[in-house]
Order: sequence, then structure tokens, then C-alpha cells
Amino acid sequence: MDKFPAFLLLPFLCFFHSLFLSDADVTGNSSDPGLTLSADSLCAQLIEPNGYFCTEHTIQTKDGYLLALQRVSSRSGDLKVQQGHPVLLQHGLFMAGDAWFLDSTEQSLGFILADQGFDVWVGNVRGTRWSHGHISLLDTDKEFWEWSWQELALYDLAEMLHYIHAITSSKIFIVGHSQGTIMSLAALTQPDIVEMVEAAALLSPISYLEHVSAPLVLRMVAMHLDQMVLALGLHQLNFRSDVLVNLVDSLCDDHVDCTDFLSSITGQNCCFNKTRMNFYLEYEPHPSSVKNLRHLFQMIRQGTFSQYDYGVLKNLLIYGQFKPPAFDLNNIPKSLPIWMSYGGNDALADATDVQRTLEELSSKPELLYLDNYGHIDFLLSVKANRDIYDHMIGFFRSLEKSSSY
Repeated sequence: MDKFPAFLLLPFLCFFHSLFLSDADVTGNSSDPGLTLSADSLCAQLIEPNGYFCTEHTIQTKDGYLLALQRVSSRSGDLKVQQGHPVLLQHGLFMAGDAWFLDSTEQSLGFILADQGFDVWVGNVRGTRWSHGHISLLDTDKEFWEWSWQELALYDLAEMLHYIHAITSSKIFIVGHSQGTIMSLAALTQPDIVEMVEAAALLSPISYLEHVSAPLVLRMVAMHLDQMVLALGLHQLNFRSDVLVNLVDSLCDDHVDCTDFLSSITGQNCCFNKTRMNFYLEYEPHPSSVKNLRHLFQMIRQGTFSQYDYGVLKNLLIYGQFKPPAFDLNNIPKSLPIWMSYGGNDALADATDVQRTLEELSSKPELLYLDNYGHIDFLLSVKANRDIYDHMIGFFRSLEKSSSY
């Protein structure tokens, strides 16, 4: 069997206290410790070269991680007088804030929202390239990677919202893709977090993964890829390493046809621009943790939307019960406006699991169903601006008209 090229991992990567500081000007000339200046930053690498105003911010989570946030304004705007509603963009697994800026200014959601006058904030979770490590741990420490999407939701996303809310004195629109929607839905079940949110727009929404149909993902689960990686002594998942590329390659045997790797991971994507893959790989993939992968695999195996399962004994010690507590979607306030877009060819955010999410929510989200869209089309489709983002912006505009902030 031919070895699959590493660049084809990108579709898989798409799946899988507060610092109350004053804002600063676009040049970063401020004594504000939340502002970060670096030539190797997302602002400098992808956003400012396209003519957009951008500032770098650093926040600290309750458990000591230092995260990067970017604030973006349109080419004709000015961050000092930004009047638009704040929007936080939350990326998916093995990606970071650059995911929202990888295509042209007319196709990338981050640029589109800025040009529409929104106050765009870009989240980057712990462990990714643009974030800044930990106050005491090194990324070579096992303890640095002791987290899953549970901490990303309850610590990282929560801290981002606290910071933005403190800067803008406004409730926030959240936009998430894939794992970013898992984080969002989990966080929104928490009263102290949801009170800072005006509305949520979810692309390829996931709270349940029981009906994942992607053949290679199911193969990884069945072969216990998470345990195989732990057996190698790894706690960081970095798919730029030969070890992990070779390990995934070993799963492509007679059981899975990896000649069509895109479909085996995401479902058939209608509108993904494969010719830009080399450019995407200048930024992707970003690292994640083995514990995070295990948590996602628990969701597939158990059909749950719950906190991390440590096993009966440790669950008793940590949670005081045999099974981990569920994130109860019914706790998300009925009054919170939610917009979702999902696809008929998405083999990760399966329509059956989306329907279960809808049944458990107390509200009735606005829905946009696209029959021919696969998982990564919602982020990188060349037609997403017309097919999806115009509808999302219309949703936000309708809320702006009916609320004052």
C-alpha cells in the first residue's frame, strides 16, 4: 500500500483570572500588559499583510495557561473607535485562529466579518502556535498536556469571553467550528459563562459523536489509537511528527481505502480548494493533547456529551459519582439565540447527532442545512461566503436591531 501524503491529514485536523485591561491602539504603543508585540504573531503573519488593523492580546487562564487573542478591524476601520458588535471566532481541533484567515479576504470569515463592521476577536486555545505556554510548565512537561476539550470550554473559552466582555462592555457573539462548537455548547451550559454571550453561531455543530460515519475515524477508535499513542510515551499530539504520521499510515490497510483520504475522514467535501493545500500547511496543523483525543473517542464509544471519564474509581474521587457528569444542553437558556449550519455529507457532525442536539436544547435554533457540504466546507469552501456566511451575518444583524448594547 502506498504511504498517504502528510498533507491529507488536514481534514482530520479540522475535526478533531481575567485580565481586566484597557484596550490599546493599533500600533501596540501601550503599557497594557495584555498587549503582545511579535513579528511571529498571527496579526503580523496573516492579517496585517492584507491591510487589516490587528492587535495581539495575552490572557491567563485560571490554571495558568497564557492564551493569545487577536482583535481585528476592517481595512477602513480603526480599533480605537470600533463600534461593531464583538464576535469571538473559536477554531476546531488541531487548528488555531489562523483557520479563519486562510483564504482570500472575500472568502475567509474573519476578514468578511471585519469588513462588515464587526469587532472581531480571534481565539487560540492552549498548546497552539500563537498562544504563549504556561506560567510555570514547559510544553515538554507531561502536566502541560493534561487537559481535554472540557478545560478548553470551561477555562480557555470562559477566559476569552471574560476578557472581551471587560474590554468592550458588551455581550458577545460566538462563532465556532467543529471542536469550537463542542467547547461553545459545553460552556453555554454554565450560568456564569452564558451571561456574557449574546448569541451563538455553530458551523458543523457537535455535542454528540455517536453516529460518526467516517471510516478512518472509526478505524482509529476501534484500534484504540489514543492508547497506542500513550504507549509510545506521548502526551502531546503533534501531526508534524513522523511518529504520528507513520502511526496513522499504519491504519490504512485493507480495512480502509486511504486513496480517498478526504472522504474517509470528513465525508465528501463539495467546495474545498485542494490547490491551496501547501499554503494551508504553512500554518496547520497545531498540536493538541492525547487526553483531548481520548475524550473525543469517549464521545464516540459511549454516545455521551459529558466530562472526561477517568474510570469508576477516579470518577468517584473527582466527581463523587461513578460516571462523569453530563453537560446538560437543556441548561442553555431558552432565550439565547442560536444559529446552526450543518451538511448532508458531513461524516463527523452527522445529521442524526445534530438532531439529538436540537431535541435536547430548550430553544429552537435557526438552521441552515446544505446537502452537499462536508465537514471542512464550512470553514474552507470557496462558496461559503454566499452559501453560509451571508446567512450568519443576517442572523447577527437581526439581533443587533432588536437589542441595545
